[in-house]
Amino acid sequence: MAGDDGKAAGAMLAIGELAVRIGVPTHVLRYWETRFPQLKPLQRSGRRRYYRAEDVALAERIHHLLHVRGFTVEGARKALSEPDAARAVPSISATRDAAAPPRAAGIPVEALVALRQRLVAALD
Repeated sequence: MAGDDGKAAGAMLAIGELAVRIGVPTHVLRYWETRFPQLKPLQRSGRRRYYRAEDVALAERIHHLLHVRGFTVEGARKALSEPDAARAVPSISATRDAAAPPRAAGIPVEALVALRQRLVAALD
C-alpha cells in the first residue's frame, strides 16, 4: 500500500521527507535526536539519516506532545519514558484515522502547509 508520497507504508524516509510530513525544519529533527534517545534513525554514507516506520511514529508522537499538547522537551521525555507511553500518546496517524482531519485554530493543516510552502518560495 502506498502513502501520499508514493512510497510503500513501511518505506524509510529521508530527514527532509519526514520534516515535510510532520511540518518541522530538519534541524529540529536533529535536535530531537539529541534530546530523545529513543529516536535513532539509520545513518548511511555521508551521515544521511533514514527514518524507519517506528522512528516516524515516534517523531510524530514527539511533535504531538511538543506542538499540539504544549509539553516542554523534558515533559515530553518523561511522558515517552513512562511504561504506558505508547497508549497514553497516540501517534498522529492513529488519531487522524479516528477523527476528522487535524485543524489548527480552525484552519485546515493542508492550508497551513500550502501557505508555508508559498512563504518559503517567496523567501528564496
